[in-house]
Amino acid sequence: MYKTIVLAYDGSEAGQRALLDCQEIGQWSQARLHLVAVMAPPIAMVAVDAWVMNPTIDDAEKQRFQAVLDSGLERLRAAGLQAEGHVVVGNAVDEIVQVAKDVQANLIVLGHKHLDSWAERWWRGSSVSQSLIEYAPCSVLIVITH
Repeated sequence: MYKTIVLAYDGSEAGQRALLDCQEIGQWSQARLHLVAVMAPPIAMVAVDAWVMNPTIDDAEKQRFQAVLDSGLERLRAAGLQAEGHVVVGNAVDEIVQVAKDVQANLIVLGHKHLDSWAERWWRGSSVSQSLIEYAPCSVLIVITH
């Protein structure tokens, strides 16, 4: 039985679909849900040879991620579910796995959109979904959208 579920959530179409599936599973199993939004590391290039952290861009980006996360949390809580949110910074797979370990998750849920052309698939390389399966400390449910 799934008592603690982590949902990797970015607000995309695939993420919305995963949120709905996660809501159903959460209602069925009365699970605690943890939504995770992963931001890329906050480094902005400001000159050809210099890299510097820009706190203004970082704050705006964090607010954008938090707004997406809050929208998902609101939807789950309106359905009567216990849900917490986590905005984290780093590599998506590493951060999702770490949250899953920290909360002792039984299931990780994430959305995945199939890419139509071989060029799109080649350009993207390994997906978060593929990598997460290798490193997850628990079961992984990948919700597919076309």
